[in-house]
Amino acid sequence: MKRSTLILVAIIGAIVLFGGCGAINFQRKGVTAEENIKGKWANVQSEYQRRTDLIPNLVNTVKGEANFEQKTLTDIVEARSKATQIKVDPNDLSPEKLKEFQAAQGQLSQALGRLLMITENYPNLKANEGFRNLQTQLEGTENRIKVARNDFNSATQEFNTLIKRFPNNIYSGLMGFKAKGYFEAEPGSDKAPEVKF
Repeated sequence: MKRSTLILVAIIGAIVLFGGCGAINFQRKGVTAEENIKGKWANVQSEYQRRTDLIPNLVNTVKGEANFEQKTLTDIVEARSKATQIKVDPNDLSPEKLKEFQAAQGQLSQALGRLLMITENYPNLKANEGFRNLQTQLEGTENRIKVARNDFNSATQEFNTLIKRFPNNIYSGLMGFKAKGYFEAEPGSDKAPEVKF
């Protein structure tokens, strides 16, 4: 064999070897990052489920107040029903699916917010220890939802950055890794709510 042919074969062999090692390394990192996202998504769903589980107790406690607005309770029950019907597969966390999930959860959040605002007009309800405990649990759950969503977004950012960097973008296309969606602020959340007395 000629020396130039031998050098060419050695160069091609080195490129294939380094490319193969890079692909294996990327695949390991990609799977780890994707599993991290799935775990964070499970935490988000768990916190939303906790909130969903609190709602029947809250509604039943509020129903005890005879003059309470029935429409508000109906809105909460309907929003809860819609929110529990939206299922997002952790293997398909596309931006569209997340927006649909987020919209349903947003409607439930708004209905709960209206409920808590209206309860200010009912001193007997505000004095009810069971209601106060549920309100505290709901507030804590909303905080945990926020933390879980932020953790999910951080994991998603790490994954998306990993698969978009060169040369990983080449490997991700070959291995089927796709960018994941983020939780985003709901439309109008950048404006302060108007409070009227």
